[in-house]
Amino acid sequence: MEEADPSIRRAGITSCFKEMLHRDNQELVLILSGLWHIAMTHTDDPEYPSLGIFDLLSNLIMKGISDKDWLLRDQNIYVPYYAAHIIGSYTMNKAEFAEKAVESGVIPPLIKLLRGKLSWVEQRVAVRALGHLASYETTFKAVLAYEQEVVDSAMQIASTCLEVVYSQFIALNGMKRSKYQRDLLTRGIGRTELEDRKAEEWASQLQCWSLYLLNCFACKGRSLDLICRGEFLKDLCEMWGGLVNHSNPGGVGLIRILCYTKIGRERIADCKEVVQYLCNLSRSSDDWQYMGIDCLLLLLRDQNTRYQVIEIAIFCLIDLIELNNLGKARIHIGEAISRTLLQDHSKMIRSKFKDNPKVQEALDELWILKVEKGKRERLLTQEKVKEKRVLVDLIKQQAKSMFWAGHIEEAMLKYNEALEICPLRLRKDRMVIYSNRGQCHLLLGDADSAIRDTTRALCLSSPANNHCKSLWRRSQAYDMKGLSRESLMDCLMFVDGCMRSEKKRGKHAKIPHYAARMISKQMEAAWLFAGS
Repeated sequence: MEEADPSIRRAGITSCFKEMLHRDNQELVLILSGLWHIAMTHTDDPEYPSLGIFDLLSNLIMKGISDKDWLLRDQNIYVPYYAAHIIGSYTMNKAEFAEKAVESGVIPPLIKLLRGKLSWVEQRVAVRALGHLASYETTFKAVLAYEQEVVDSAMQIASTCLEVVYSQFIALNGMKRSKYQRDLLTRGIGRTELEDRKAEEWASQLQCWSLYLLNCFACKGRSLDLICRGEFLKDLCEMWGGLVNHSNPGGVGLIRILCYTKIGRERIADCKEVVQYLCNLSRSSDDWQYMGIDCLLLLLRDQNTRYQVIEIAIFCLIDLIELNNLGKARIHIGEAISRTLLQDHSKMIRSKFKDNPKVQEALDELWILKVEKGKRERLLTQEKVKEKRVLVDLIKQQAKSMFWAGHIEEAMLKYNEALEICPLRLRKDRMVIYSNRGQCHLLLGDADSAIRDTTRALCLSSPANNHCKSLWRRSQAYDMKGLSRESLMDCLMFVDGCMRSEKKRGKHAKIPHYAARMISKQMEAAWLFAGS
């Protein structure tokens, strides 16, 4: 490898790769460990892929699977893991490397690892490599040849891997854990705390990479009938990257892809648990909030699923109609929601919801707020707006006095009055009113109403989801309903906002003790292995 002459170097490496398959000593693992490091740091370097490394890796995996005596000799137990990991690294970015890998026959041994021929550790790197191969147009067909097997295995892994990792590793004490798995997780450091942390990270990756592999099939309209099974759709709602893998959307990413297909929308609409999950996500401060909204809008724009979904979704989406933007990717979201809900308003009122007055009431509220009140307020002069603001401030003060005197219900009535008078353009004033009314609901034990009002306040904040008091109040309301993930996200956002505010004022930023207790409680409840 250190030879300066390229021709001699290439010939030597090619010869080395051919000889490695027949090595029967500990040097094999040392060489593979070095190749693993090179593949991780020089992913796009064509030298080794062009010299037959994929043939070697494919054969080594098959040898480890078929020859148990060899696998358990010396350090050979590490070989299949390193081999599959190197394949995944070299096929991460370059389609031509993926094509070479397929030509070298890497798919059959990777599928054997995917099916659990060894352990969850090898499954993780196998699903990673297969996900890369399935992501390229030129190599997807090669993976498609094993469609049923791959999709079945990926679905099973996604649904069960957390229980498997917990029972086969996390739940075991010290020396009962597999030594080679401990070494791979911690690179030989071997502290239990580090092992637990890395095992959680790897378990999350195993689940998320399995979902990515399924995404590759779903994007091309393959195996939709299989993926859209009701029980699996429910399982998807529980899959998230967690705090250890927060950059991955988890199950909602696949749900959104399915919502772009006819069969996907129909199956999701049939599953109330999934629709409710999307509603909860849409009214959260999760990074993937916009995906929940996207899914609901796709379901509502399809006439075959619209009326089935709207009876659940309207009570969530109506709280989001004043949401402007979510970052740069999603703008004027509230307007899109309003148009979708009202696209056949009069027709729906007459025919679809005669027996559901709550839906009619929600649609009427939306119509009044977005259409009738909007028309009236366009005629208001600036002078009239100022007069209304003064009156609203007076009513707010009255409500505040009642609140601190312990007259919570009377304070709520005053906040209702303030909202009736307050012009829509006074977003900051309305944000405060909604948030304070949400606090009243909270003290009266009405978690649903508290979530509704605090969500409306957060939609009116600028930027969205950036009003600390509303975040903390909604976090408490979600806690009352047992929605630990949503409560945790709001509490983390609340703490972040508090600390930024303290720093701006030049103060030493500290996490409020009550927020620290809430975070601790919800992290335990939302722990990746909480259900195992």
